[in-house]
Amino acid sequence: MNQVPEKLIAFRVYQDGNDLLGVADVEMPSIEAMTETVKGAGIAGEFESPVIGHYGSMTTKLNWRTLSKPVIHLTQPKAHNLEFRGASQVFDAGSGEYKFPPLKVTMRCTPKKTELGKLDVGAKSDSSNEFEVSYIKVFIDGKAVLEIDKFNYICVIDGVDYLKGVREALGL
Repeated sequence: MNQVPEKLIAFRVYQDGNDLLGVADVEMPSIEAMTETVKGAGIAGEFESPVIGHYGSMTTKLNWRTLSKPVIHLTQPKAHNLEFRGASQVFDAGSGEYKFPPLKVTMRCTPKKTELGKLDVGAKSDSSNEFEVSYIKVFIDGKAVLEIDKFNYICVIDGVDYLKGVREALGL
């Protein structure tokens, strides 16, 4: 049971099931709860109360080494279905062997900003696409551990559906 997660060995970027060509790194979104300040009788001060299942803007960014067709394609003003598939490296200290559990992240996102980068002889262009994420689902070792769908009132973390009661109350 002494598993030591070490690193991400490799990953690939897909859109609608097709491998996007190019070399990129991905800045994953931050998950920050929306909050409201609660104060008044019975509370000694103020308390930032999270709005259960509601999150602020989630952005993700793909940083490309060169200006390529995927950079331009992902600029189209529509929702894009992106998938990132990777292989993690985990050391099993009990057996002394390495394991390679899969990592998969799926996102539905719309473009916010495209940086075409710079042109310089013998250098990378540092092109990038930045997106607003409305849906994200994370799988670690084949198990869904996080799902947030802002338009369908879904917030599942570690198998607990935190917005189930809200959907029921809304008649969804």
